[in-house]
Amino acid sequence: MKIHTLTKLAVLTTAALILGFLDSLLSGLILPVPGMKLGLSNLAVLYAVFFMSPFETVLLMLLKVGLSTLLFGNPVGALYSLAGGALSVTGMLLLHRIPKISPIPVSTVGGILHIIGQCLVGFALFSIQPVLYYAPWLLICGTVTGVLLGALSVGVFAGLDLYNRRRGA
Repeated sequence: MKIHTLTKLAVLTTAALILGFLDSLLSGLILPVPGMKLGLSNLAVLYAVFFMSPFETVLLMLLKVGLSTLLFGNPVGALYSLAGGALSVTGMLLLHRIPKISPIPVSTVGGILHIIGQCLVGFALFSIQPVLYYAPWLLICGTVTGVLLGALSVGVFAGLDLYNRRRGA
């Protein structure tokens, strides 16, 4: 792996960790469903989906989950994050193969698949009853936050493109 790619992965991992920490602070104040997050750290993963290789994107997701667990989480939370992240990244990478697709539907599908992955872990660890109670609310929140993060990423990607063009990169 080239130094440039390694550096980009390090910066994106750091950004994901910082955004994830901010997310944990904000989500309890904003979202009505216990345990639900905005998914701000997924902006870094969405960037990787659009501007890095599939291998690098999966590696970023694994680094994000692993380091988040070590710094802020617990092993059970890691199972939820890993299942949601794996399903989400897979879906986003497949959807990104459609030419000229916007980040908004890619992010939205990623948010929905992340919730589905977490629900599957919930089914495996607990009974189906509590998961069925929360699933509709989580899917609604996952869809809304997916759309919002996708829309935010459109602006971020455009700003990065403008920056790169101005500096001649």
